[in-house]
Amino acid sequence: MPRVLLIAPTCDGQDVGESWVSAQWARHLAQRCDTTLVTYHKRTATPAAEQLDGLRVVEWVEPPLLGRAERLNSIAKPGYVAFYRRARRWVADALAAGEHFDLAFQPTPVAMRYPSPVVGLGIPTIVGPVGGGLADPPGFSADGTSEPWYYRLRELDGMRLRRDRLLRRTFEEADCVLGIADYVAEALSGLTLKRFETMPETAVAQIPEPVERVAGPRVRALFAGRLVRSKGVHELVDALAATTAPVDLEIAGVGPEEESLRRQVAALGLEDRVTFHGWVERPAMAELYRRADIFAFPSYREPGGNAPLEAMSWGLPLVVAARGGPGAFTTDECAIRLPVISPERFRTDITAALDRLGGDAALRRAMGEAGRRHVAATATWPAKVDRLLALGAELAADRR
Repeated sequence: MPRVLLIAPTCDGQDVGESWVSAQWARHLAQRCDTTLVTYHKRTATPAAEQLDGLRVVEWVEPPLLGRAERLNSIAKPGYVAFYRRARRWVADALAAGEHFDLAFQPTPVAMRYPSPVVGLGIPTIVGPVGGGLADPPGFSADGTSEPWYYRLRELDGMRLRRDRLLRRTFEEADCVLGIADYVAEALSGLTLKRFETMPETAVAQIPEPVERVAGPRVRALFAGRLVRSKGVHELVDALAATTAPVDLEIAGVGPEEESLRRQVAALGLEDRVTFHGWVERPAMAELYRRADIFAFPSYREPGGNAPLEAMSWGLPLVVAARGGPGAFTTDECAIRLPVISPERFRTDITAALDRLGGDAALRRAMGEAGRRHVAATATWPAKVDRLLALGAELAADRR
C-alpha cells in the first residue's frame, strides 16, 4: 500500500469550494493508501480529524483574526504563511525521524500563488491541479466591475510567477504539475517544468441514477454558480429573451450581480420565465438538476468549475464557453462550446444554442448520455485517484 503525504490546507467536508475538494481527496485516498493529511482548519469549523476516518491527520487551527472577511480570506489566504512554515517543519522532522512517503501530493490551493511546503524535501511530488489567473477575454474586461476590490489581487499572480523564487521553485522542482486546463501551461511557460499534465480540479462523488426526462411544452434551463459578471448570466438572460424555443431559466446562486439581474429580467418582461432560487444546499440542488433539461453555464472566465461536471453526471446537455475549465473538460458530444469573440457574438451564440437544444429533445437526450459517460470515465473521485496513483508510480520509477 503506497504511503501518501497529502498537503491540503482548509480541509473541510462540511464547507464548499477548495475545502470540500481537499476533503474528497483525503477521503478517497484514505480508502486506497496509507495517507497522512497535513492541514489546518478555520476556528469555526469542525476539525478534519473529527470528520475523516482511516488516515492520520496532522492539523492546526488558523491564526486568530483571519476568518472575519470570508471572501478576502478565501482569495488571499493570509493564514497560508503560518501553515507553510509549520507544514514544512513537520515534514522535515518526520523525514529526519525516519518516516518514508512514496508520494507527496498538494491539490490545494488551486491558485498559482502559493508555494508548496513539501517541494525540495526529497519526496516525489505532484502539485495541482492548479489554475486561476484566467483573464477576461478581449472586449469583456469592462464588464467585470461588480467584484470587490480585493479580487484585483489576482492581477499580481503573473508578477509573482516571474519574480518569486520560492513560488518558481515549487513548480520547477515538483516532479509533476497538474493544471486544470491547457491555459495553465501557457501561464507557466516562463518556467522549466519537469512534467505537466491536465486534470479537472474537482470531481463528482458518484454518478446519480439515470433520470427519465419526458419532453413537455416548456424546457427548463438551469444555471448554478456565484452571480458575478464574468459568469455570463447577463448574456444568458438576453439570450433567453431572444430565443424562439420554449425555454425557461432557473438560477441557483447568490452574488453581487443578483439585483442587476433581477432588474434586467424585469426590464425584458421575463419574470414568468426566470426563477431565482438564491443559495441552494446540496440536497435541494440535486432536485434542480433532476428536473432540468439543459445546463447553461456561459462563464467566460472560468478557470475550473465543478457545476458543469455535476450537471453532466445528471445527464444534462451543456452550454459553455470554449475556454478555461469547462471548455477543456467537455467534448462536442456532450456540450455546445461557444467561442468567446465579443459580447454581441456571445449573446447570439447562446441564443442559437438555446434554440437548438430547446427544440430538440432527442439531441438533449443524446448529449446528456454522452456527458454521463464522459464524467464516469474521467471525473469521478475513484477515477482521479487511479490516475494520481499511476502517475505517482511513474514518478517514483523515474527517480529510481
